[in-house]
Amino acid sequence: MESSDLRQRLLPGDEVRRKNLNHSAGESITPYASAGLASRAFFLWLNPVLALGYKAPLEPADIPALAPEDGSREACNQLSRAWDFERRRRGIDGASLSSALARCYWKEMAAAGVFAFLKSVTLSVGPLVLNSFIAFANGRVLFKGEGYVLVAALFLAKMVESISQRHWYFASRRVGMRARAALIGAIYEKELKLSNLGRQSHAAGEIVNYMAVDAYRVGEFPYWFHMAWTVPLQIFIAMGIIYFSVGLATFAGLAVIFLTMFLNGPVVRIQQKCQAMLMAAQDERLRATSEALRNMKILKLQAWEDKFMAAIQNLRDAEFQWIRGVQYRRTLNSIFFWVSPILVTTSTFVAAYLLGIPLSASNVFTALATLRIIQESIRLVPDVISAFVNVRVSLARISRFLGEDELDPSIVSRSSSRDNEVAVRIEHADFDWDSDELIPTLKDITLTVKRGEKLAVCGEVGSGKSTLLHAILGELPKLRGTIHVSGSVAYVAQSAWIQSGTIRDNILFGLPLENDRYIMTLRACALDKDLENLQFGDLTEIGERGLNVSGGQKQRIQLARAIYQDADVYLLDDPFSAVDAQTGALLLKNCILGALSAKTIILVTHQVDFLPIFDSILLLHDGEIHSFGKYEDLLKESELFQDLVGAHKDVMGTRAQGPEKRVLDRRLSSKNSQKRKHDQEQVADRIKGDQLIKLEEVERGDTGMRPYIYYLGQANGFLYIGLAVLVYLVFTGGQLSSNWWMASHVGNPNVSAGRLVGIYAAIGLSTVPFVNLRSLFTVTMGLEASKSFFSELTASLFRAPMSFFDSTPTGRILSRLSVDLSILDVDIPFSMQIAMSATLNAYSSLAVTAAVTWQILIVVIPVIYISRRLQLYYLASARDLMRIHGTTKSPLASYLQETIAGASTIRSYCKEKLFMEKMLQLVDDNSGPAFYSNAANEWLIQRLETLWSLIVCCSALVMVILPSGQISAGIVLPFLEDYLLIAIFVTGFAGLAISYGLSLNVAQVISVQNQCNLANFIVSVERIKQYLHLPREEPQTNILNEPPASWPDCGKIELQNLQIRYVPGSPLVLKGISCTFEGGQRVGIVGRTGSGKTTLISALFRLVEPAGGTIVIDGVDITKVPLKVLRSRLSIIPQEPTLFRGTVRFNVDPLEEHPDTLIWEVLEKCHLRESIKEKPGKLSSLVGDDGENWSVGQRQLFCLARALLKKSRILVLDEATASIDNATDAILQKLLREEFSDCTVITVAHRIPTVIDSDMVLALRDGIVAEFDVPEKLLNDRTSLFAKLVAEYWSSAQQNH
Repeated sequence: MESSDLRQRLLPGDEVRRKNLNHSAGESITPYASAGLASRAFFLWLNPVLALGYKAPLEPADIPALAPEDGSREACNQLSRAWDFERRRRGIDGASLSSALARCYWKEMAAAGVFAFLKSVTLSVGPLVLNSFIAFANGRVLFKGEGYVLVAALFLAKMVESISQRHWYFASRRVGMRARAALIGAIYEKELKLSNLGRQSHAAGEIVNYMAVDAYRVGEFPYWFHMAWTVPLQIFIAMGIIYFSVGLATFAGLAVIFLTMFLNGPVVRIQQKCQAMLMAAQDERLRATSEALRNMKILKLQAWEDKFMAAIQNLRDAEFQWIRGVQYRRTLNSIFFWVSPILVTTSTFVAAYLLGIPLSASNVFTALATLRIIQESIRLVPDVISAFVNVRVSLARISRFLGEDELDPSIVSRSSSRDNEVAVRIEHADFDWDSDELIPTLKDITLTVKRGEKLAVCGEVGSGKSTLLHAILGELPKLRGTIHVSGSVAYVAQSAWIQSGTIRDNILFGLPLENDRYIMTLRACALDKDLENLQFGDLTEIGERGLNVSGGQKQRIQLARAIYQDADVYLLDDPFSAVDAQTGALLLKNCILGALSAKTIILVTHQVDFLPIFDSILLLHDGEIHSFGKYEDLLKESELFQDLVGAHKDVMGTRAQGPEKRVLDRRLSSKNSQKRKHDQEQVADRIKGDQLIKLEEVERGDTGMRPYIYYLGQANGFLYIGLAVLVYLVFTGGQLSSNWWMASHVGNPNVSAGRLVGIYAAIGLSTVPFVNLRSLFTVTMGLEASKSFFSELTASLFRAPMSFFDSTPTGRILSRLSVDLSILDVDIPFSMQIAMSATLNAYSSLAVTAAVTWQILIVVIPVIYISRRLQLYYLASARDLMRIHGTTKSPLASYLQETIAGASTIRSYCKEKLFMEKMLQLVDDNSGPAFYSNAANEWLIQRLETLWSLIVCCSALVMVILPSGQISAGIVLPFLEDYLLIAIFVTGFAGLAISYGLSLNVAQVISVQNQCNLANFIVSVERIKQYLHLPREEPQTNILNEPPASWPDCGKIELQNLQIRYVPGSPLVLKGISCTFEGGQRVGIVGRTGSGKTTLISALFRLVEPAGGTIVIDGVDITKVPLKVLRSRLSIIPQEPTLFRGTVRFNVDPLEEHPDTLIWEVLEKCHLRESIKEKPGKLSSLVGDDGENWSVGQRQLFCLARALLKKSRILVLDEATASIDNATDAILQKLLREEFSDCTVITVAHRIPTVIDSDMVLALRDGIVAEFDVPEKLLNDRTSLFAKLVAEYWSSAQQNH
């Protein structure tokens, strides 16, 4: 009955989860998979989704799942087979990732190529029809009804062109989506296999960049690929048509095209170099940013935000130089190809004049119409070049990563058999983390662990204990020897690795839920009481890296994960260091001696009092096995082991002398067997009634022009875009004027051919500087906006309170700082330029067509209305699709970062396949909205193309129906003095009208297409904007007074009715604490997990502001002191030691304030000097990501070294010695007493001996002061909380002996 009640309390939400699973199982597949030919041709299958989005905002659940062939699983399998084939064929170093991708998708790209060819061919029909129209307008009628046949032919050609182009683009985008999914899968799979050597070359931020930016760039490439040959094909066809019109003069235009291509070659090569350097600089920035975000708490505690923000800004400045180089070279490309159509037409007509070829309306406007149609394609050449440059750089970067060194599975010989008597056998093995090291990390290791044996591994800090476990896992290179493991393995890391998700998910770790086994596991790890106090039970969501659970709870959760796996061999890396003595004894009893009693256990520990219960003990010293045997034998035979045990006794003894010792003896003899009452643990930092991780904020509905206005509002954006529009209007007006001149005077006997061509050329060439200015203004606008956005974003993030980082996964922030910022840097300026230019081109074409044949306004006005309605209908869904696409990027980055941090744990449980499946599901969740967004773009453009094709055909129909004299008389009269000349010039205006009419369709499509692209890109502005105005940690409105430089000079701390809550309206966590720490006192803070110890420290550093009361230091209210000043005057050694990628020198002295001599002196005091001197680089030796190449104990010593350098009057030790052995702990405690003898030292500790010799002890219970007095007095009081905690610690120690 009790078990049933407990199950109900611990497993709430099962019914809800079951319903969710049933819903997922019934998830609909995209209608595209079953759509017929007509439905696919006209995108009718998309109608249900668009209709749903028009009625109400789309949610992720509204988006049908991708078809299996479009899913990431199939994409990854395809690429994996192709990549393996490439590596077999060309070798590991010669394998080409581009060839592997081509092998995967050549069929799909060939099909898209057929559509591209059809589009290119049908594009040339227009000018041919134009030539026939002009002949028809001149009275050369070949047969009755010829005009109507020409109109019908024109409409049919336009429809075929439309369908071909839409499916070319859609198919290319679909291939790009698959390629991106395949590359993300390959990057993720590689990360799971990456060796330590490979990891050193690629920081976590760089790997995120490969996935977020490089894979994205490769995914965009198929869209541009066919343009590389369709544009030359279109030029070839166009030159053929022009040759038919003007003969040999065509070669002058062709020469200009070849010259443009030739001059562009060096620019492309430089652009490629700049792009490669840009991506490398972006990697460096993202690495530093990712590291700062992961460790934001320590940056704030140490007042290092400005230092790290400045370092990131410096990296951004270096990156910005390459952004500037890429953009200006892209501008040069743009200028080449925007000017080339002008130069081509001018050179062609000049050549015709020089060759004596007569110019008539027929040949002039056939040539102009041909060039106007293909000029938009020519103007896309810079983007095509940019895409080729980007993909080449990105593929090289990804390929280099995929070729990195992997873990060798043959390092460890494994068998699944449970019948072997030996579970782990190592014979004469050397292991080394870094192949460059002269001395192996572990030397000549020979070890046999029998099945069911309990082995404890001990030794001083840096002796190789954790490295031994990693060697058994196969995580580091084996230089010689053999290692064999029999049976499955479970691993508990020293630094707890917790996934974002529920507590239940972290414990089950992919296994199905078995209630009895699950509840047994919770009880064994003392988690049952914790879960009863959580509103959501085991469905409580854990924040990133377990931010909302205590260090002890994190360790117990990952211990529960190991127990639930029911493995054969358990590798436990000091899991009891983060828990108090009472909990540690309970875990030892329930886990080691209980749930795991029949298992093989290898436990690394610093807690000597646990050693007697183990079957064998392995003592490591300087990477070698010093002693091996039973506890009693080692005590007799090993002097080093005797020192280790003696140090432990000294720690316990020296801190409980005199009255304290006598009190403890009396307590233990009289009431040691009394059953203790277990205070239920609570999560102090938990927000009651709500989950910690919030759903990502998403804009809703039509934001209109707000994001555009916000973007342009940065750094004089309106000025730059206004100037760009103005100069482009001049350019467009000049082009229109030159064509108008040609239309109105071609065939005029009063205008000589030389004058006709000369004025046309003069007007056209005079516009060239204006298109150059447009590009320069646009790029300058983009660069200034990028600079402004980044500075604001960085400042906003670094000034945000810790509550923001606790509730926001790092991946969410990184996705904005990587792919969103990259889009803002590179894509938005040119997208805005092209959208603006194409829109003005479309309206100018419409104006000319309507001016010549005003009658088509009868059709144009309704078409404009219908077009707008279609766009609004489309935008209702398209905006939501792109927003969902944006929000689903963040989980990808977060999940990858989590995997990087927990790769060893994942591999140890052989869960690579499980994590790969989850990543592929996240990729599909991200690909789905992109698939529908791309289809929606084509859906809209196809319908707009049809409408605008109707306008062109109606314009042509008007010219067929109406008498020729009415076609242009209203336009010609204002410009001509002699009405009699109308008949002569009418064919020129008919040609002009059809010329602009034919390009109207192309211009309108490109206009809408780029507007859609820009609307998609502007979502990145929306997403970045969300983080630009975060709440500030220190409101700027506060009037702050900086205290004297000597403050605090005494170190007296007064807590006056201190009240703390984490969220307005939530329950108080600290409930009116009042006490005074005198200057120079050593104060110990004790209490059970969740009593408020960590919250009190957070309040002292103002990580959270008081809801009531104050903290006064040396007479100064700390809320009136600038945060940077306050935190820089205090020192802290945190519970979880933090190191940064860089050098030893940087990690000891990040602010670079001290000379090397002083740094060496401090390192010697902290027992780090010798291990650092052994390294070739000395103080310049590398520290890897999160200090992964240093043991946890060594990392803690680094933190102590920082505190010694800083030498503040107030020092806080937040359970700072949990990861070091007792001997080192005793030395360091002596060091702290000597170095900080005149300082106020506040110690928060689970190991009671570290606070028992304090001057005062503050005991907290449920956020209130349980007691505050001298230790001796508290120990004399049998009812005091402190006395109970001390008795529990000593009791557990004596029981283990």
